[in-house]
Amino acid sequence: MADITTLARPYAKAVFELARDSGKFADWSGVLKTIADAVTAPQVAALLGHPALTRADLAAALTQTIGPKLGAEGTALLKLLVENGRLVAAASIAQQYEALRAEAESRADVEITTAVPVADSQQQLLAGAVKKRLGRDVVIAWGVDEKLIAGAVIRAGDLVIDGSVKSELERLETALAH
Repeated sequence: MADITTLARPYAKAVFELARDSGKFADWSGVLKTIADAVTAPQVAALLGHPALTRADLAAALTQTIGPKLGAEGTALLKLLVENGRLVAAASIAQQYEALRAEAESRADVEITTAVPVADSQQQLLAGAVKKRLGRDVVIAWGVDEKLIAGAVIRAGDLVIDGSVKSELERLETALAH
Protein backbone atom coordinates (compact mmCIF):
# COMPACT_ATOMS: atom_id res chain seq x y z
CA MET A 1 0.00 0.00 0.00
CA ALA A 2 1.17 3.50 -0.76
CA ASP A 3 2.49 5.79 1.95
CA ILE A 4 -0.22 7.80 3.79
CA THR A 5 1.41 11.04 2.66
CA THR A 6 1.16 9.95 -0.95
CA LEU A 7 -2.47 8.91 -0.53
CA ALA A 8 -3.33 12.24 1.10
CA ARG A 9 -1.68 14.53 -1.46
CA PRO A 10 -4.37 14.55 -4.18
CA TYR A 11 -7.13 15.11 -1.62
CA ALA A 12 -5.23 17.96 0.03
CA LYS A 13 -4.62 19.60 -3.35
CA ALA A 14 -8.26 19.22 -4.39
CA VAL A 15 -9.54 20.70 -1.14
CA PHE A 16 -6.99 23.50 -1.39
CA GLU A 17 -8.20 24.36 -4.89
CA LEU A 18 -11.82 24.40 -3.70
CA ALA A 19 -10.88 26.64 -0.78
CA ARG A 20 -8.82 28.97 -2.95
CA ASP A 21 -11.54 29.29 -5.58
CA SER A 22 -14.24 29.96 -2.99
CA GLY A 23 -12.05 32.05 -0.67
CA LYS A 24 -12.88 29.78 2.27
CA PHE A 25 -9.46 28.74 3.55
CA ALA A 26 -10.46 28.96 7.22
CA ASP A 27 -13.72 27.04 6.70
CA TRP A 28 -11.89 24.15 5.03
CA SER A 29 -9.26 24.16 7.77
CA GLY A 30 -12.08 23.61 10.24
CA VAL A 31 -13.66 20.84 8.17
CA LEU A 32 -10.38 18.97 7.80
CA LYS A 33 -9.56 19.36 11.49
CA THR A 34 -13.00 18.04 12.46
CA ILE A 35 -12.60 14.98 10.23
CA ALA A 36 -9.03 14.32 11.42
CA ASP A 37 -10.05 14.70 15.08
CA ALA A 38 -12.98 12.33 14.59
CA VAL A 39 -10.80 9.69 12.92
CA THR A 40 -8.25 9.77 15.72
CA ALA A 41 -10.91 9.50 18.45
CA PRO A 42 -10.58 6.07 20.08
CA GLN A 43 -14.21 5.13 19.39
CA VAL A 44 -13.92 5.84 15.66
CA ALA A 45 -10.38 4.47 15.31
CA ALA A 46 -11.65 1.13 16.61
CA LEU A 47 -14.29 1.07 13.87
CA LEU A 48 -11.88 1.70 10.99
CA GLY A 49 -11.21 -1.55 9.23
CA HIS A 50 -13.64 -3.50 11.44
CA PRO A 51 -14.77 -6.48 9.34
CA ALA A 52 -18.41 -6.33 10.49
CA LEU A 53 -18.81 -2.67 9.46
CA THR A 54 -19.27 -1.80 5.80
CA ARG A 55 -17.97 1.44 4.36
CA ALA A 56 -21.56 2.56 3.81
CA ASP A 57 -22.35 1.94 7.50
CA LEU A 58 -19.23 3.83 8.57
CA ALA A 59 -20.08 6.75 6.27
CA ALA A 60 -23.64 6.87 7.63
CA ALA A 61 -22.47 6.81 11.25
CA LEU A 62 -19.86 9.53 10.73
CA THR A 63 -22.23 11.66 8.67
CA GLN A 64 -24.80 11.48 11.43
CA THR A 65 -22.33 12.39 14.19
CA ILE A 66 -20.03 14.98 12.61
CA GLY A 67 -21.81 15.78 9.34
CA PRO A 68 -23.72 18.78 10.76
CA LYS A 69 -20.38 20.41 11.68
CA LEU A 70 -19.00 19.93 8.16
CA GLY A 71 -21.61 21.43 5.86
CA ALA A 72 -22.60 19.91 2.52
CA GLU A 73 -19.16 20.00 0.86
CA GLY A 74 -17.41 18.72 3.97
CA THR A 75 -19.88 15.87 4.30
CA ALA A 76 -19.33 15.00 0.65
CA LEU A 77 -15.57 14.89 1.29
CA LEU A 78 -16.11 12.69 4.35
CA LYS A 79 -18.21 10.23 2.34
CA LEU A 80 -15.63 10.21 -0.45
CA LEU A 81 -12.82 9.44 1.98
CA VAL A 82 -14.81 6.59 3.50
CA GLU A 83 -15.85 5.16 0.11
CA ASN A 84 -12.26 5.21 -1.14
CA GLY A 85 -10.83 3.78 2.07
CA ARG A 86 -8.81 6.95 2.67
CA LEU A 87 -10.20 8.00 6.03
CA VAL A 88 -6.95 6.92 7.69
CA ALA A 89 -5.21 9.68 5.72
CA ALA A 90 -7.39 12.45 7.19
CA ALA A 91 -4.70 13.86 9.48
CA SER A 92 -2.16 13.90 6.65
CA ILE A 93 -4.67 15.57 4.32
CA ALA A 94 -5.24 18.30 6.91
CA GLN A 95 -1.50 18.76 7.42
CA GLN A 96 -0.75 19.02 3.70
CA TYR A 97 -3.70 21.36 3.17
CA GLU A 98 -2.38 23.67 5.90
CA ALA A 99 1.04 23.73 4.23
CA LEU A 100 -0.54 24.67 0.88
CA ARG A 101 -2.68 27.31 2.59
CA ALA A 102 0.32 28.81 4.39
CA GLU A 103 2.21 29.03 1.10
CA ALA A 104 -0.73 30.71 -0.65
CA GLU A 105 -1.13 33.19 2.18
CA SER A 106 2.63 33.90 2.33
CA ARG A 107 2.59 32.73 5.91
CA ALA A 108 4.94 30.45 7.76
CA ASP A 109 4.08 28.44 10.84
CA VAL A 110 7.07 28.65 13.15
CA GLU A 111 7.80 26.82 16.37
CA ILE A 112 10.23 28.48 18.74
CA THR A 113 11.36 26.49 21.76
CA THR A 114 13.43 28.23 24.41
CA ALA A 115 15.09 27.07 27.61
CA VAL A 116 13.16 29.60 29.70
CA PRO A 117 10.02 31.67 29.09
CA VAL A 118 10.70 34.69 26.90
CA ALA A 119 9.42 38.19 27.76
CA ASP A 120 6.89 39.73 25.38
CA SER A 121 9.33 42.41 24.19
CA GLN A 122 11.93 39.75 23.33
CA GLN A 123 9.25 37.64 21.61
CA GLN A 124 8.40 40.59 19.39
CA LEU A 125 12.05 41.16 18.50
CA LEU A 126 12.61 37.49 17.71
CA ALA A 127 9.37 37.30 15.71
CA GLY A 128 10.50 40.31 13.66
CA ALA A 129 13.88 38.71 12.97
CA VAL A 130 12.29 35.41 11.93
CA LYS A 131 9.80 37.25 9.69
CA LYS A 132 12.66 39.12 8.03
CA ARG A 133 14.72 35.91 7.60
CA LEU A 134 11.82 33.99 6.04
CA GLY A 135 10.45 36.90 4.03
CA ARG A 136 6.84 36.23 5.00
CA ASP A 137 4.36 36.64 7.80
CA VAL A 138 4.89 34.22 10.65
CA VAL A 139 2.59 32.52 13.10
CA ILE A 140 4.67 31.50 16.07
CA ALA A 141 3.97 28.76 18.58
CA TRP A 142 6.14 29.31 21.64
CA GLY A 143 7.37 26.44 23.79
CA VAL A 144 9.75 25.91 26.70
CA ASP A 145 12.17 23.00 27.08
CA GLU A 146 14.50 23.28 30.05
CA LYS A 147 16.74 20.58 28.56
CA LEU A 148 18.05 23.16 26.09
CA ILE A 149 19.94 24.75 29.02
CA ALA A 150 19.95 28.14 27.27
CA GLY A 151 19.20 29.55 23.82
CA ALA A 152 16.46 28.55 21.40
CA VAL A 153 15.51 26.17 18.61
CA ILE A 154 13.51 27.63 15.71
CA ARG A 155 11.61 25.34 13.34
CA ALA A 156 9.87 26.57 10.20
CA GLY A 157 9.00 23.66 7.94
CA ASP A 158 12.27 22.01 6.90
CA LEU A 159 14.38 24.87 8.27
CA VAL A 160 15.79 24.31 11.76
CA ILE A 161 17.95 26.90 13.47
CA ASP A 162 19.40 25.39 16.63
CA GLY A 163 20.99 28.00 18.86
CA SER A 164 20.73 26.02 22.07
CA VAL A 165 23.56 25.37 24.49
CA LYS A 166 22.55 21.70 24.56
CA SER A 167 23.32 21.26 20.84
CA GLU A 168 26.60 23.15 21.21
CA LEU A 169 27.64 20.82 24.03
CA GLU A 170 26.69 17.79 21.92
CA ARG A 171 28.82 19.11 19.03
CA LEU A 172 31.71 19.71 21.37
CA GLU A 173 31.37 16.20 22.79
CA THR A 174 31.39 14.73 19.28
CA ALA A 175 34.46 16.77 18.30
CA LEU A 176 36.33 15.66 21.41
CA ALA A 177 35.42 12.02 20.83
CA HIS A 178 36.97 12.06 17.36
